[in-house]
Formats: sequence, structure tokens, C-alpha cells
Amino acid sequence: MDLSPNSLAFIALCNEFCFAVENVGDTTPADFVANMVRLLPRIYISASDLKPAMPLDEEEAYIESFLDEDYYESVRRQIELLLGPDDVYLEVFEEDMKYSDTPIGMSIAEGIADIFQVLYNFIVMVKDAPEEAVNSALVAVRDDFDSYWSQRVCNLMRPLNHLRSSVGRDDEDEDE
Repeated sequence: MDLSPNSLAFIALCNEFCFAVENVGDTTPADFVANMVRLLPRIYISASDLKPAMPLDEEEAYIESFLDEDYYESVRRQIELLLGPDDVYLEVFEEDMKYSDTPIGMSIAEGIADIFQVLYNFIVMVKDAPEEAVNSALVAVRDDFDSYWSQRVCNLMRPLNHLRSSVGRDDEDEDE
């Protein structure tokens, strides 16, 4: 059994994403946002095209949890500090929104940390694993993608894109 080129590309993208998130303290807000805007759509497309190398019952597929709560919180907080007041955005695709007359504020840092948690656990699990375990993890991450984090990626793209395009305008406004 060989992994498909898309599965290998997905693993590489997950690794690149996790590296970028783990090293958030070494970057500028503009570079971090640009990197997320570049990586998240590619991860979304790659994840949506994942197909297991061999059939597997979804109940057999799982991803162990390697990321502890302290590390998750550390990553989330670093992103929140980097983005400052730009971390919060109004979300319209939140389930509670249909019951609310007021906008619901969401955190870019929390959304990225949630995706990071899934992809970090996936990467740790597949590193040096036999292909059968990698296939199981691919099935599980695809299932998680369908049921949870695909919407999270889409929701994050709007505020990240806004930040990416407004950073250039803010710099131009300061020059004038």
C-alpha cells in the first residue's frame, strides 16, 4: 500500500502549518496572517480530497491526543498577543447566531489553535508510523474535517483575508 500524492501533500501541509503556528513568536502579524491565508485554503482543498489508501471502518479510525491543554493555551495566547485587538471578529456562521439579536465575537487565535490541535495530533501520530496507522489517521482526520474543522477553516479565512488586505492599506495611510 502506498500513500497517494494528495495524502503526502496533506501531511506536508499539516507539518508546515504546525511549524508556522508553533513559531508564531518569531514572526510579525502581517507575515503570520499572510502565511495563514496561504496555508489554510491549501489544507482545506487537500483535506477535502483525502481518500484512504485502503477501506477502513470509520469507527476503527482515530487520532490519539498528544497536545496537552497547557501547550494549546500557550499557542492560542501567543497568536492572540500577536494579533492584539485584531484577534476578535464577528461571526455569522455560529450555531447560536440564529437565536441572538447581537453579533457573536469569535477569536482568530482560538480558531487557529483548534485547527492546530487536530493537525498537531495527526502529525505526531503519523510520524514514523506504519502505513496502516497513517491510513487510519487519514480516515480519522478526514472525518474530523467533515464534521468540525472544515467550517472552522472557512470561518477564519474571512477575517484573515480582511487583516491581510487591511495591513497594506494601513501602511499606505501612515505614509500619506
